[in-house]
Amino acid sequence: MRPTSNAEGNLVSKVLSVQLTSVVATSSPAAATSSLLRQAGIVLAGSALVAVCAHMALPLYFTPVPLSLQTFAVLLLGLLLSPRLAAATLGAYLVEGALGLPVFAPSPLGSGGIAHLFGPTGGYLIAYPLAAALTSFLWRRTSWNTRRGFPTAAISAAAGSLTILAFGALWLAIFSHAPAQSILTLAVLPFLPGDALKIVAAAALAAGFARLRRPTP
Repeated sequence: MRPTSNAEGNLVSKVLSVQLTSVVATSSPAAATSSLLRQAGIVLAGSALVAVCAHMALPLYFTPVPLSLQTFAVLLLGLLLSPRLAAATLGAYLVEGALGLPVFAPSPLGSGGIAHLFGPTGGYLIAYPLAAALTSFLWRRTSWNTRRGFPTAAISAAAGSLTILAFGALWLAIFSHAPAQSILTLAVLPFLPGDALKIVAAAALAAGFARLRRPTP
């Protein structure tokens, strides 16, 4: 006579499997809601960080583009967040500014309003979501590599910074119809030293954070 233990074991296994599937199915909507709320919180906190950095600005008498810490915040978010979440955060920042919230750098146009997106600094602003996503993508391409650290973070951030400068210069050229030499003087060259410091600072913070999260052998 064949033992019944296998049959009983299979029955118990099936019952447990059905119960586990039921628990997962019941909890997945709650988990999805929690994940969405977490991402929304990250987007709001990230856009607030960019807004705070935008108000740390120094106007320059020879160009309509002020010196500010905005680029630092954009690059740091790109290094800390996924490409999609980084782009969403900067996209939310632009929407907040377009709706009139005082999140943009102070200028004769004020610190909020859609006019900023069509003004002389509009190219820089519009480039933020793309620059953050690009920085994040390049940084995460090295996630499999044990050498992932400050050099790769700095290279990724530099690519994002150059994207912002390129968009800003192109937009200002269209806006002002100025020659290329003037555009370089107004929109690119004055900001290279400061952007280099922002790249180093953002890369150092991101590399340090990645080192803390790296599992110990």
